[in-house]
Order: sequence, then C-alpha cells, then structure tokens
Amino acid sequence: MFQIGDYIVYPTQGAGVIEAIEEKEVLGEKRPYYIIKMKIVKMQVMIPLGKEKNARIRIVSDDDTLEEVMDVFHYGETNTKLSMKERYKINTEKLKTGVMKDGAEVVRDLLRINKKKSLNSSEKQMLESARKIFIGELGLIKGLTDHQAADMLNDQVS
Repeated sequence: MFQIGDYIVYPTQGAGVIEAIEEKEVLGEKRPYYIIKMKIVKMQVMIPLGKEKNARIRIVSDDDTLEEVMDVFHYGETNTKLSMKERYKINTEKLKTGVMKDGAEVVRDLLRINKKKSLNSSEKQMLESARKIFIGELGLIKGLTDHQAADMLNDQVS
C-alpha cells in the first residue's frame, strides 16, 4: 500500500505523487481511492485501493536503479534490423511494463533511429511520451525540474 506523499510511476501517465487517499463514490459504489497528481500531464488520477497492482503503479526508482538504467541507456545495443511494425509492438509492450529500464530502452532506441532516419508519426508520438515519462522519473529521483532533467538527458544522449 502506498502512503500520502509517495512518489510513484504510472506506466501510461508518468511520474506523480500520492496527494490523498479519499473515499469516493463512483457508479454508486463507495470505496477508497488514491488521488495522484501527475507530474507531466498536470492532471489528477484516481486509482481504487487494491487496484494499484493491476494499474502497474510502482514507487519511483532509487539512485542505484537509475545508475543501472543510465548504463543501459548509454551502452545498450539497439536492434536496427526490426521493421517499424515489429519495433512499435515491442516498444508498446515495454512501455506497458512501467519498468524504468524498459522505458529508457525505448527512448534510447527511438532517439538513435531518429538520428539516422526520420521516425513515422506513431513512433514520434511514442518517443515524446516515453521521453516525458523518463524525464519525469529522472527529475523526481535527482530532485530536478523537468527542464533540468531534460537537459541532463539531452547532454547524455549518445
């Protein structure tokens, strides 16, 4: 169970903070909900208590995990032999996991491919979304604004 003030990552939405746990009535049913303020999309999300595992919500990664992720981001291999369709499917599955390393791999691979040839509109949108989520978590881990975290990421793109 999460606590008020916990920094979390919601795979499809990005990083946020648990602002409250409140009882809400939805569709005639009262139950407690996590009230989450999302960082990148400036919105509030409500997740019923007990459903956080299905939503794949997790606590923001720590510094050690970030170090490992940044190592993968810099030095991991990019498979350039996949078709766009195969790559899109694999990247979609990676983003659904909510695992920071998986998201970093998507950002890394799409940035590298974009340097060689222009991405199609679906992959451009995926890159922008994955990048925002990655930056949001990076900022929370390091205590940076989104702008500072984006600059840090841009400085490290290889």
